[in-house]
Amino acid sequence: MTTQSTAQETTRAWVDVDLGALVRNGAALQRHAGVPLVPMVKADAYGLGAVACARALERLDPLAFGVATVREVEELRAAGIGRRIYVFSPLLPEEFAAARAVRAVPTLGDPAAIAAWVQGGGGPWHLSIETGMHRAGLRWDLVGLVADLVRAHPPEGAFTHFHSAEHNDGSLERQETRFREALAALPVMPALLHAQNSAAIVRRAESPWSFVRPGVFLYGVGSGPGAALHPEPVAHIRVRVLELHDLQDGDTVSYSASWRAVGPRRVATLGIGYADGYRRALGNRGPALLHGVCTTVAGLVTMDMTMIDVTDLACRVGDVVTLLGRDGSELITVEELAVFADFMSPYELLTGLRQRLPRRHHEAVA
Repeated sequence: MTTQSTAQETTRAWVDVDLGALVRNGAALQRHAGVPLVPMVKADAYGLGAVACARALERLDPLAFGVATVREVEELRAAGIGRRIYVFSPLLPEEFAAARAVRAVPTLGDPAAIAAWVQGGGGPWHLSIETGMHRAGLRWDLVGLVADLVRAHPPEGAFTHFHSAEHNDGSLERQETRFREALAALPVMPALLHAQNSAAIVRRAESPWSFVRPGVFLYGVGSGPGAALHPEPVAHIRVRVLELHDLQDGDTVSYSASWRAVGPRRVATLGIGYADGYRRALGNRGPALLHGVCTTVAGLVTMDMTMIDVTDLACRVGDVVTLLGRDGSELITVEELAVFADFMSPYELLTGLRQRLPRRHHEAVA
């Protein structure tokens, strides 16, 4: 199955999203953890389409979905997603009415915000406990500040977030110890306890918690050496060849003339640029796959166009080039492309893909 699309969507550049691989990645995590999933579909499912990805992940019967804003909950509700949705960024009290209207479950750590939530009508909420990231939540050794609120209005759940689970530096264990200390200090034990993100899930055996919260692993990004599981690729950036140019020795390509032909060369102009989220840092170094063969970006990436060297390749106008993902037996992973883009975060690369690139959702991507 492929989502409805127009011919125009594939005349320039687009992202093929493999929903089958997405679901298989989730199923592998669920088997490994031995507990239910709460898939993170925030940031438009890491740039790949929140509604389509959430609908596909429904096959795994997740406990809930995770987002970062009330607006994201509204989008999922409008699309018919009825499952429980947790909002994992702090909400201001002025957002509470909107959150209740779409049955969002807030995660709260500020005592004043917790009091405002329960006084304004209450509803399910989760206690956010800060154990080392210092981003959001109530510090683990200060949970006594909300003891009366927790006793009178027990949260449905409590959680923390690991800051370096992909590293074997002992921080995960330290944060988990602090989390357990905080839980022991609560007057009421919440029914749902959770802590593990993607990196923590794949680096441990069965989860000791109520559920796990996978994010980027679902979308094809692994957790490096030492991980017990490795994901299938999900996102594939495709782009058409718009023009071909034959160069003579010494001819230059793109702004600043940073690429110069040595002998006769041929370059292909692709319909993608940094305004689409294909990073400027990939100039002169980004890999590209044409007919299953790897070549390289030639010159700086421009706002709307990128050139590649096709001197030794059969290439015609209209051919499809892969800049991320699989073409034949060759694969450019998100992590690899992020390294070429000046060692940027794979998260940033995926979520930075702009809406000018249509997302085409498939059950399988060849």
